[in-house]
Amino acid sequence: MKFVKSISLFFVYPVIMLTIGYLAGLATVKFFYPGSFADEGVTQPTEYNEQLFVEDHPVSVPEGTFEQPLEAASGMQDTLNADTEYVLWEKDLRRETLVETIGRLPAKYIGLDRELFLSTMEEYEMFPPLSEMERGFSGLDVISFAPEKVVVQMNYQYLEPSESFYLAVQDNEVIVLLEDKKTVYINTGILLTELPDEIQMKVIEMLWVKDEQALYNFLESYSS
Repeated sequence: MKFVKSISLFFVYPVIMLTIGYLAGLATVKFFYPGSFADEGVTQPTEYNEQLFVEDHPVSVPEGTFEQPLEAASGMQDTLNADTEYVLWEKDLRRETLVETIGRLPAKYIGLDRELFLSTMEEYEMFPPLSEMERGFSGLDVISFAPEKVVVQMNYQYLEPSESFYLAVQDNEVIVLLEDKKTVYINTGILLTELPDEIQMKVIEMLWVKDEQALYNFLESYSS
């Protein structure tokens, strides 16, 4: 019995000492290096500074400047593109009717921002094509502007053309009158002083134009 007891003590004693030593060492590490042991179940914060996605397109973002890509994206949104819907309203000012046409944006407007588009429309209003003048064009309005859709209203004073016309003067500008010599058919934009002296006198006295073809030839010759 004494022999068995001696053997048991021989094995138990070292195990107890090793256990005490391990626990003491573990306590020492926790004391001097508390950050080495994260609490179980606690997720450590992760830093993200790679890419910010704006409208499904990745944009690289420098640290601390998340606002910059958004400003750039909003600037791009103010520009017309090939997918912009072009809505044209043609209004008859005399009958108060409106005809709407929806189509693709004309290529000449692609890439324009709001300011450039408005200035382009202002120039068009000041110098409309001859074909528009003949239709009775009197002005336009930009109803709305967005990258998705642009709405422009063209205003007309539609008149039934007569067989013959008269050229007259109003505020030093040559105008076209219908056969009644009262109804203005076209504001030509041609200044009286731009015409030869002989024609100026005839226009002042109202120059008769026999038909639409003769009128077109005159306007084409003297329109700038």
